[in-house]
Amino acid sequence: MTVLFGIDVGTSATKGLAITPDGDVIATEEVAYPLSTPRPGWSEQDPEDWWRATETVLAALTKTAGEPAGIGLSGQMHGLVALDEHDDVIRPAILWNDQRTQAECTQIENTIGLEKLIALTGNRALTGFTAPKILWLRNHEPESYARIARIALPKDYVRLRLTGEHATDVSDASGTLLLDVANRTWSHEVLQALDIDPAWLPNVLESPTPSGITRDGTPVAAGGGDQAAGAVGVGVDRKGPVSVALGTSGVVFAALDSYAADPEARVHAFCHAVPGAWHAMGVMLSAAGSLTWLRDATDSGTPFDVLLNEAAAWPAGTENLLFLPYLAGERTPYADPDARGAFVGLSIRHDRGALTRAVLEGVAFGLRDSLDLTRELGGVPELGRISGGGARSRLWAQIIASVLELPLEQVAVDEGAAFGAAILGGVTANVWPDVHAAVAATVKPRGLIEPVPDWIEPYREQRERYRALYPALKAVR
Repeated sequence: MTVLFGIDVGTSATKGLAITPDGDVIATEEVAYPLSTPRPGWSEQDPEDWWRATETVLAALTKTAGEPAGIGLSGQMHGLVALDEHDDVIRPAILWNDQRTQAECTQIENTIGLEKLIALTGNRALTGFTAPKILWLRNHEPESYARIARIALPKDYVRLRLTGEHATDVSDASGTLLLDVANRTWSHEVLQALDIDPAWLPNVLESPTPSGITRDGTPVAAGGGDQAAGAVGVGVDRKGPVSVALGTSGVVFAALDSYAADPEARVHAFCHAVPGAWHAMGVMLSAAGSLTWLRDATDSGTPFDVLLNEAAAWPAGTENLLFLPYLAGERTPYADPDARGAFVGLSIRHDRGALTRAVLEGVAFGLRDSLDLTRELGGVPELGRISGGGARSRLWAQIIASVLELPLEQVAVDEGAAFGAAILGGVTANVWPDVHAAVAATVKPRGLIEPVPDWIEPYREQRERYRALYPALKAVR
């Protein structure tokens, strides 16, 4: 039986799965590893942890499913792995959620100019991106910086260990702030302006392109950044439905058939994991993470189902209680690492269920901000595809559908980026001729969640109050 493996190098664990050409999942494996926060705002990991986890995952999948015809890779974006001339890791990887580089972001925008930077890369300089991390090393760890011979993104370090090849894909490279996203190649103008050696960069490939082979002769796809691969995994491979991913962070992802960037870079403009396609993506940093925070802050032993049942007892709008979900700063619509969350409108009537409902609604309003901005670039979708851990709550999905005013469709296999990576691996192995054929064969919708008619108008009113919160609170922080 033909099987395909997808490997997703995540922030908390590496996840792998094996699928058939029909899209059936026949094996899964996950190996966790630690996250280091040596200083406030810092976030690092040992790349060797990713490789050891990948070895374990691949061995487990092979034992259950047999040898794969192809392997696809996905992973957390933006992380910086600095390598020396022997391909040894110089220091711990600096991750996407690290916030130490605000000064370097300002340096980049002042050096290149914000308008020109957006024109060259489709994005502005954000603390999560890779380029500011390179400059931070130059400014703060010159001895480490002087040893750099190559750099890699997280999944691409795993590729290096798996195949011996230095390569990346266009979707993941888009998040470095070093890619000419419109032309799908490294930006020599940005590299020159920032004095970064082009020889450090890996070969950049289209996502379903073969990037190397394992020692056993299995082809490995270039793969994709976690959001692009996840969008492939829910069938957002072309302009049409938008992907709404409700994980620790929240993402609204719209595929585009031509390059387009927001003039203010309030949403990301990246290459898609589909050759010749791009995507606009709004990112909020605390989506399901906000619900986890509330649970842990009130009673960490409370099951989420209990909180959600309590929330269901409150009406739409929660009697004017609002939650601003900027617990870890924000990206969309405000690129502000210092943004902070808040409850506004508390009354003596509000209990834990009300707080929970307000969190669910606040996250939905944040997703609506992203949807409105992606609409400006890609038209008005008629359907969303919802995925992620938070999407398992029907109540939350109904709230989001009602705030977005968009029906949300679930898919039969909600395995995130690993599923999309496996699809890309299948194209590399010639199981399908292209990504569109692969998606048609493997992604199967199940169930539609419609907006609740009685909630739409209350949420329209509440949304206007929500949008006034950030400017008001910024003035007093």
